[in-house]
Amino acid sequence: MPGFMPGIHVFMLRVEDVDGRDEPGHDEAMPRITDTIAIEESELSESFVRASGPGGQNVNKVASAVQLRFDARHSPSLPADVALRLMRLAGKRLTKEGVIVLIAQAHRDQARNRAEARERLFDLIRRAAVKPKPRRPTKVPKAERRARLEGKKRRAEIKRSRSGQGWD
Repeated sequence: MPGFMPGIHVFMLRVEDVDGRDEPGHDEAMPRITDTIAIEESELSESFVRASGPGGQNVNKVASAVQLRFDARHSPSLPADVALRLMRLAGKRLTKEGVIVLIAQAHRDQARNRAEARERLFDLIRRAAVKPKPRRPTKVPKAERRARLEGKKRRAEIKRSRSGQGWD
């Protein structure tokens, strides 16, 4: 399995949605991220692993942590410029293949971790969808440049007047 981490046990489970319908079997609308971007459910890959940290027996029995994978490089839903910004924003969560891997394990139940992982991915995509404003180079105004040079001349004159005097 690509991206397998030692010590983490992976369980592929059939998850029931909050409303009781089986996830793979029902047709869910594509998650809409922005007005122009919607992602197919098939582009998201989820695996469920045992979470680390406190939780008593529950942490040893239940695979409640969610590992969400999204192939940003090959996604047909994302425009090229958005995909590039998304991969830059992802940082260390991006694999060499261009897949974003998010792990959510803050909550005890799988549904909440799943919702959190998806929301974090959608938030990343929303941030990547915002085009950065191009920087317009500006000049320092002449008056400001003149004032700076006059201040330097004053300081130089003060320092020059200090030197050369003998303090006996």
